[in-house]
Amino acid sequence: MLEYNEILPKKIILLSGEPYEVLDAHVFRKQQRKPVNQTKLRHLITGRVTEQSFHGSEKVAEADLSTKAIKYIYNNRGAWWFCLPNNPAGRFELSAETVGAQGQFLKPNTVVDALVFDEKIIALRVPIKVELIVKEAPPAVRGNTAQGGSKQIVLETGAAINAPLFVNEGDTVRVNTETGTYVERVDKK
Repeated sequence: MLEYNEILPKKIILLSGEPYEVLDAHVFRKQQRKPVNQTKLRHLITGRVTEQSFHGSEKVAEADLSTKAIKYIYNNRGAWWFCLPNNPAGRFELSAETVGAQGQFLKPNTVVDALVFDEKIIALRVPIKVELIVKEAPPAVRGNTAQGGSKQIVLETGAAINAPLFVNEGDTVRVNTETGTYVERVDKK
């Protein structure tokens, strides 16, 4: 059980029997009252974000989640296909909602962690930074670069992101999967 002040970001808690990830938490006092933890929670199954206040006397159970390694194979028409790393024949399908927005940065044969709740996969943990090859990049155009010029590039997975003008086709770039943004160009030696 977690005390009200132990409910911190990145923790997974059970609320009404459902798993929630704590996105934000702020403990404060209102005038002469007892402290309150104002949190922002994301439902791990539906993705819905809610706000919840926890008072000093409240306790919350930490969700019993397990992780297992799974290998991404391919996606087609909204269906994402995975298998266990050592058993390619045991394929199974996950919905686009379960995979989430980070799925656009998955390369075939990438092993990721799946969060399991009640014997069901509810979410994926994709590495925070991945290296991908640029498939399409328009040529840099001279112009107003006072604010730092950028252009839209297409990665080997089909994802489109904004990157600086010096990124060219064939370059390898590092991408933050949580924010979906360009981090840096990688020098392959």
